[in-house]
Amino acid sequence: MSRTKAPGIGAKRRSMTIEVPPTLGLVLAGGQARRMGGGDKALIEIAGAAILDRVLARMAPQCTGMILNANGDPQRFARFKLPVVADSVPDFAGPLAGILAGLDWAAQNLPDMSWMVSVPGDCPFLPKDLVARLHAARLKDSTPLACARSGDWRHPVVGLWTVGLREDLRRALVDEDLRKIEVWTARHGIAIAEWPDRPVDPFFNVNTPEDRDQATALAVQYSDA
Repeated sequence: MSRTKAPGIGAKRRSMTIEVPPTLGLVLAGGQARRMGGGDKALIEIAGAAILDRVLARMAPQCTGMILNANGDPQRFARFKLPVVADSVPDFAGPLAGILAGLDWAAQNLPDMSWMVSVPGDCPFLPKDLVARLHAARLKDSTPLACARSGDWRHPVVGLWTVGLREDLRRALVDEDLRKIEVWTARHGIAIAEWPDRPVDPFFNVNTPEDRDQATALAVQYSDA
């Protein structure tokens, strides 16, 4: 998962109650576990459950619906019974291409849907208040976009996106060959929603066998993590 060090911790967490608008959930599930011998990272098991099972268990109650972004044979995700959307931009253009694919799917299939939240498929401990707090952050800062931060690290892929910016994103990807999420989001304004990174970083991502072992230990120790 892409992440960027933040300039500072910022203000203390404040509670904010809002009415969360309908929001589509997108799991970027195409990450390859090359450092773990290949395959899909989202299908790696953590304490008896695939990471993707854990992601969906946390995200589905927060979202109006869920879809997956992955290239290749979609049948490997058949048991999840969710739409699998491939990148429309060729040559594996990175997470922005997956986000665009999700926004395009929303525009074509859910024309009244204005918002989408994206999460990586390799984060087993995602917050149960992610969608509400991303919306609260963008409302507070009057921005069309929001992303998450834990501790000193910003997580650009864990983001809230407006479907209305999809054509601008397409131009950036296709005409400018833009690949860095933060370059594009800076053009429009992005709010930051913060979480503590202790005792469990909610955006801990599994990249290596050591990460898998650590995630398993955390899942056992903190059953509600």
